[in-house]
Amino acid sequence: SGLGFETMRVLALRGAHVLGTGRTMEKAASACDSVSGETTPLALELSDLQSVVDCAAEVGRLGTPLDMLICNAGINTFGDLELVDGIERMFFVNFLGHFVLVNRLLPVLRQSAPCRIVNVGSRSGYKRAPAEGIDFGNLRGEKTFDAEEAYGRSKLANALFSFELARRLEGTGITSNVIHPGLVKTNIARTAPALLQGAFNLLGGFIAKTPEQGAATQVYVATSPALEGVTGAYFEDCNPVIVNGDHHMYDKAMQAKLWSTAEAMAQSYLT
Repeated sequence: SGLGFETMRVLALRGAHVLGTGRTMEKAASACDSVSGETTPLALELSDLQSVVDCAAEVGRLGTPLDMLICNAGINTFGDLELVDGIERMFFVNFLGHFVLVNRLLPVLRQSAPCRIVNVGSRSGYKRAPAEGIDFGNLRGEKTFDAEEAYGRSKLANALFSFELARRLEGTGITSNVIHPGLVKTNIARTAPALLQGAFNLLGGFIAKTPEQGAATQVYVATSPALEGVTGAYFEDCNPVIVNGDHHMYDKAMQAKLWSTAEAMAQSYLT
């Protein structure tokens, strides 16, 4: 739904064969059937790493080249601490599930090169993350929980992962970039408190982008000939941006530590 659905609609309309994922096969098939063009539905539940592994395996069985991989899914719980397999839920779904998916698809991506990976991050990654960036001692809820900071942490993780991935894939023909779509009127606020959800539904049309506007940056970064070979960059509103100020997006030591931490968390699903 939301940005993912609009991205699939545009790419399929312009002639791409889109592998469209949904949390269930029924949801994926319904979305794929709703657009014009060639699509293949796949089940992908990012809070279940076995589902991630199964999805990647199915992509391999299809034998279809991957010219682009758009890591688009995202949640915001807005509430109290929730854990998935002992790990904070937003960090798990927004980052760890995508980390496993990309790593499991790397053999297909290497065979498909040149190709592009687009990670959907957020300004929250440099504006709302904890002061120390990734607070590695709090990923399982060991300390205090702040939903806004947790969302920012997950989006900072998307950026750190994208930059570390770009470094590791240098010279392979596979690029990795991260984007901020903007505040977009989608159903991401469906789990928000009633007052916040009502305000967003009422005012979102005035302060937020439409899904068409929001999806523009990820579609541009995934397809534009002008970005051939561009990797390790961050984009907002279809433009590369260098973010100044006090944040951790470009912290190479944190990028490497996040990668090793994610490997330890998901070890049995990576090999």
